[in-house]
Amino acid sequence: MVQNRKKLRILEISLMAGLLIALLWGMWSLHAQRALADRVVRLHILANSDSEADQALKLKVRDAILSRAEKILKGSDDREAAERALRAELPALEAIAAEEIWAEGYDYPVRAELTETEFPTREYDNFTLPAGKYLAVRIVIGDGAGHNWWCVVFPPLCAETTANFSQTAMAAGLSESDVKLVTEENGGYVLKFKSIELWEKVRQMLAD
Repeated sequence: MVQNRKKLRILEISLMAGLLIALLWGMWSLHAQRALADRVVRLHILANSDSEADQALKLKVRDAILSRAEKILKGSDDREAAERALRAELPALEAIAAEEIWAEGYDYPVRAELTETEFPTREYDNFTLPAGKYLAVRIVIGDGAGHNWWCVVFPPLCAETTANFSQTAMAAGLSESDVKLVTEENGGYVLKFKSIELWEKVRQMLAD
């Protein structure tokens, strides 16, 4: 009887220790995501629908927006400067998207906004961004009901090759730990990002 109680006590302590480690790991991971989010601006293009034509149009609009954003953000050395520049140019970005839509033969309305947006974990060619809230330029085409496209407009990470990625990221204010977080090889980021996703779900449940 006494031995069973000892075993039960050991099990309880082990479970509590595991829960504490998970809690601390989750808090660290969430802090890392938020620190990263404070240094980047994402681009989010929402297609009118999932039709082949609407998805092709989405990519046309994406290319036009990226081309203009590159010019707008030239010289921005941190997220605050990038946010100011993008916010001032939102009407121009909206006009560019509308012009591209019209040139392709559509009359969809389009809306450009700069807002905090929830994103899931997303893998790109050179890096992976954890789930969470990020400041994003959102271009909503028509109903905005189709599959969307997103990447990072500041720094211009999605346009960078693997060789230039770290240099571009750190030049825009990302820390070495930020770069390591999103580029860690051999799947090392998976556990970190899963814990971030869990914490984000808990936060959303509490908010609701």
